Amino acid sequence: LGPANARVVIQHFSDFQCPFCSRVLPTVDQIMERYRGRVRFVWRDYPLPFHNNAMPAAEAGREVLAQRGADAFWRYHHLMFQNSSNLDRATLERLAGEIGGVNMDRFRAALDNHTHQAAVREDMAAADATGAQIGTPAFFINGKFVAGALPFEEFQRRIDAALAAPAH
Repeated sequence: LGPANARVVIQHFSDFQCPFCSRVLPTVDQIMERYRGRVRFVWRDYPLPFHNNAMPAAEAGREVLAQRGADAFWRYHHLMFQNSSNLDRATLERLAGEIGGVNMDRFRAALDNHTHQAAVREDMAAADATGAQIGTPAFFINGKFVAGALPFEEFQRRIDAALAAPAH
């Protein structure tokens, strides 16, 4: 979300089954509204191993992105978080159908074959490689680690500081 050339890039590591991750969504929306054109959010998958449906949900999101692009992904993303307590296979398929235009045969095959699991694991490895103690949600604002579903004001303070810093 946001322009590719934004001064502030926020890497957002998250898990579709995580209740704390769903709680931060209104804050993300508030950030995007307040900093329109100046901030870019980059979704990064970090499905926690104890959330049984988090990996399939991450893979499903990747398949919607592959088929229908970023706008459809963000719609699917929101639908998955609205249904985060029940992300079984049937729900993932139903939600993909609600997006419209998703080739469901291809969608099912991608989940059956774990087509996007390697890419999801690359996101996880990228977070782990930072050395930060990653839980979800986790953010990197222009490379600086921020843990948790913090209030908007805390993000605002950090984003304003990043915007005020000299451009690299």
